[in-house]
Amino acid sequence: MKTANLAIVFTDIKGFTERTSRQTLEENQRLLKVHHDLLAPVFKAFGGRIIKSIGDAFLVTFVSPTQAVLSGMAIQDRLWNYNRGASDAERLDVRVAINVGEVRLESNDVFGEPVNIASRVESIAEAGEVFFTEAVYLAMNKAEVPSLEVGVFELKGIPGKIRVFRVPRGPYRVETPSVVHVTPGADAPLENEQPPFGNLALSRVPSLQLTPGTDLAATAAAVGGQLVARTRTAILAVKTHRRWWPASRRVAVGGGALALLLLGVGFVVLGDSPAESAIKDVAKATSTIEKLKLAGSARELISQEKDAPGRRAWLLGRLDEALDAPNRAVEHYRSALKAGNEDAGDRLTEMLKHPECRVRANAADALGEFKRVSARGELEDLAKEGGPGEEPGGFFQAGCNSRKAAQKALEKLGR
Repeated sequence: MKTANLAIVFTDIKGFTERTSRQTLEENQRLLKVHHDLLAPVFKAFGGRIIKSIGDAFLVTFVSPTQAVLSGMAIQDRLWNYNRGASDAERLDVRVAINVGEVRLESNDVFGEPVNIASRVESIAEAGEVFFTEAVYLAMNKAEVPSLEVGVFELKGIPGKIRVFRVPRGPYRVETPSVVHVTPGADAPLENEQPPFGNLALSRVPSLQLTPGTDLAATAAAVGGQLVARTRTAILAVKTHRRWWPASRRVAVGGGALALLLLGVGFVVLGDSPAESAIKDVAKATSTIEKLKLAGSARELISQEKDAPGRRAWLLGRLDEALDAPNRAVEHYRSALKAGNEDAGDRLTEMLKHPECRVRANAADALGEFKRVSARGELEDLAKEGGPGEEPGGFFQAGCNSRKAAQKALEKLGR
């Protein structure tokens, strides 16, 4: 039996199965050809070996974990360029997941638990992101690849918990060709709507940076002009916005902000900040593509917010909820609560009633970690009653038990 220690990369197109029911066979085939033509050259340029391509999915192996992650970043930046000139029906929103470990090689295929783990991580990854396991994080060159922890997950069919990381969005500060630092406030779009990972990896292969047949220059000019005007307005609004202002220093705030005079107190309460309004727009959007477009503007406004204790993390959590990514929201709320943001603690308490077991369990874990005494009543309810989607687990299945998570949290509070 032949084995090798390899990095395993899984990718797939978000929502592809749903799209096949709305498109003709010819349209599906054309979409898959574009998908292959965009991704396959990137894998090869970074030293990847394509094991198989089944429909909208790729399974690729790399000798180097660092090159595997860089290929994922390059793919997302290349797709960002392509999507700017594509219609809604032609968009490609891809998830990338990476793991590393010893695999069994048989008949030009790979098998083993590292492959299974990569596949499971891909199922929790978000479109447009590059997720990877702790095994990759420990093995890769951290000077070349920035990273942020997503959280610890119990993956179906995988014993134990898996710590998952992702590549944060730009901006990045490159001090030498091989040393990269994440700029404070990263995970927001780069200035002038640059690619999500700032071409950090794609720039290593200049021939791949532009997509043939796509008029990127014209698109960039149109989008860039709109964004500059929108950014200037947003920055001005953020600079003039305050949650509380003395009545003697009342100011006129544009953009439909609501001002209410609290009688006998002498303060003016302003409405939502631009970032909060942008998040609400994301939540109201009816299509995934529209949500993603609006999310970019929301992230930019969040990065401009005055960072009161944990406020940006709190707003990023709200944005993730608007994007239907509650588990990622929990991790942002965890960071915000750690920084002392009370709103985050309240929201985590509310999420103990979430319909998804994993969300409830992760929220309980965060509340226990920071000894959120005010959540004791809700934790006791969850510990007693549980909720929908509880999975008992088995020999090959970790399952989910939010009741147990709540009980552990209560132990940390000192029942």
